[in-house]
Amino acid sequence: MDRSFDELVAEAVAAPMSGWDFGWLEGRATEERPSWGYAGLLHARLATVDAALDLQTGGGEVLAAAPELPRLAVATEGWPPNVAAATALLHPRGVAVVAHDDSGPDPAPLPFADAAFDLVTSRHPVVPRWAEIARVLRPGGTYLAQHVGPASVFELVEHFLGPQPDEVRRGRHPDDEVAAAREAGLELVDLRAERLRVEFRDVGAVVWFLRKVVWLVPGFTVDAYRPALHTLHDLIRTEGPFVAHSARHLVELRRPA
Repeated sequence: MDRSFDELVAEAVAAPMSGWDFGWLEGRATEERPSWGYAGLLHARLATVDAALDLQTGGGEVLAAAPELPRLAVATEGWPPNVAAATALLHPRGVAVVAHDDSGPDPAPLPFADAAFDLVTSRHPVVPRWAEIARVLRPGGTYLAQHVGPASVFELVEHFLGPQPDEVRRGRHPDDEVAAAREAGLELVDLRAERLRVEFRDVGAVVWFLRKVVWLVPGFTVDAYRPALHTLHDLIRTEGPFVAHSARHLVELRRPA
């Protein structure tokens, strides 16, 4: 039985937003996963170092799943609901969670001493602060992360915002990020990029996703984009899942010894 537009949207608006868990989309949306398996790479690397920092940890879900953590493990997060969620999840594992927002236009420096960590990691950081990453890494230390790439899920973005200029579509390009990292004194070890199929199976999944990933359609609300949501609802009902493509890249950098 088809559910109405209003039912699907109301359910998505009422759904919880804390943490960085996308389990609410189970059965309603799918995203192909990168071939390199970031969580497995991260967990293996954490077992080999003495001090590690996870930046923009979200709700701490990826870090908390590690079978083994280093002697010193620290995570930062800037969004208060996620700080609370990460603290509840990570403190029992002995991970210190520090409230620090480095995603804005003029963030404060990371509240850590120079050369404090063997490993700095991040999964889908909003903006990597290369100078600060280089500063807190020990000589010979590694930055290992999975980033969102250029024009990620832009089929959905452009449904709401219209065609985007080339400079916007190029944002977060891995070549540009590596160049900026090198300017900060880091050396490239590995870079891999993939585009991955995403399917949204009902308009409620789209509403929930855009409420969660707030930078895709800035200022998104159901009322502001109701006509476009209605169009999308009708499209999914007549043609099947709305298909987009996410961009991901794995980047590994090293501070020279």
